Amino acid sequence: MRSSHTKGFGTQAAGRGSTGTRETRKERAFLVGLDYRTRTRPPKGTKPALTAGAQAARDHAAAAPMASKAPSIPEFSAEESLDELRSLATSAGAEIAGEFLQHRDRPDPATLIGKGKLQEIAGAAASVSADLILFDHDLTASQQRNIENAIGARVIDRTQLILDIFARHARTREGQWQVELAQLEYMLPRLSGRGIEMSQLGGGIGTRGPGETQLETDRRKIYRRIRHVKEQIENVRRIRAQQRQRRESVPVATVALVGYTNAGKSTLFNALTQAAVLASPRMFATLDPTIRAVTMPSKRKVLLSDTVGFIRNLPHTLVSAFRATLEEVQRAAFILHVSDASSPLSAEQDAQVDKVLKELEADRKPRLRVMNKIDLLSPVQRESLRDDANTVHVSAAKGIGMTTLLERVDEMLSGDPLSRVRLRVPQKEGKMLALLEARSRIYSRQYRDGLVELEAEAPESVLRRVRAWVVD
Repeated sequence: MRSSHTKGFGTQAAGRGSTGTRETRKERAFLVGLDYRTRTRPPKGTKPALTAGAQAARDHAAAAPMASKAPSIPEFSAEESLDELRSLATSAGAEIAGEFLQHRDRPDPATLIGKGKLQEIAGAAASVSADLILFDHDLTASQQRNIENAIGARVIDRTQLILDIFARHARTREGQWQVELAQLEYMLPRLSGRGIEMSQLGGGIGTRGPGETQLETDRRKIYRRIRHVKEQIENVRRIRAQQRQRRESVPVATVALVGYTNAGKSTLFNALTQAAVLASPRMFATLDPTIRAVTMPSKRKVLLSDTVGFIRNLPHTLVSAFRATLEEVQRAAFILHVSDASSPLSAEQDAQVDKVLKELEADRKPRLRVMNKIDLLSPVQRESLRDDANTVHVSAAKGIGMTTLLERVDEMLSGDPLSRVRLRVPQKEGKMLALLEARSRIYSRQYRDGLVELEAEAPESVLRRVRAWVVD
């Protein structure tokens, strides 16, 4: 009914045998993944499994032709999910000590994986001197306590690991507030039973009498801190709304970069804007939004916004805490969806990004898919790539395809539309001539009788200012 396999990566803790290294060595993490057979991704060309209660529907689906099947959303396999957990652990600064992947029919309500497997994990983790156990699954407060009691080691679930990475990478005060709010909301239901210092008062000698229990005190402190942090984040939202109103009063569109974590958004942002945003192979290197102006080939200007990367099953506490940041995606006129063309999981990652965009109610916005990192593909693979109306292939690190990308975005932008006109501008109107030179494409220019005769393509915001000199 169930099976598992374990991998260990050395039995000696890093830094042992030398003085002074124990304090600085990385924490050794033992990874635990789970594969529920009813939820696994079916092999390509087969139908997804249904529940046992839908036997008649399953029989009908088996008899139906393949063409009538609705397209299924790609999902991560258990092995692929464990690979991602490994990358998350590395981003958190951990050293991978070993792995354990269990196949089960259904989760155990008390311990998620069953008491027998817990003993097996405890022995495997002890043999490689693991400091903590990382579960590739969200644990309830009771499950986390039960597992810690059985294993005798610190246990962290996937959400807590992601929160820790966010806390490490938050640089601005705004980002730190958002991470703190998510951590407090995660911590609140997990206070009960976290040790004697947080337990309810008992009925023995010395425990009776008036007063507040430690658990209630901790909860009250956390509630008070949550209110304070929410007030600070709300102030940030108001400031952002004021800044957005000022931007929207000028006809400059905002283009949001979205994509799975580590898809290369920040590298692309730097390539398009010549900015110096941190670009790192570690997951969630960018938490704080950055906005820079970019000049299109038509001389129109847009504001490009770099945003936090998405990930599968993004914790709801993070989505709500980062609402002020993600509002840039919600209010953007256009979305650049950046994908890692070199990743074998590109389709699965794109499906997760689509899911988050739906949660943000931004899935109906005009969108262009940018397949990044084509420099990591083989020459044969690169030669087979073809751009289409919805997809552009680029390498932000090598600067390949940047001109094509800007031209495609320029074509798809609907705000501040372009018009081709003829103008006769007096030479003394140097300010207007300079505006046309900077904000329009000039196709011809002639000087005659103190006038400059121009044929130009300019956005509506510029034409309004030079309307007096437009020749019908």
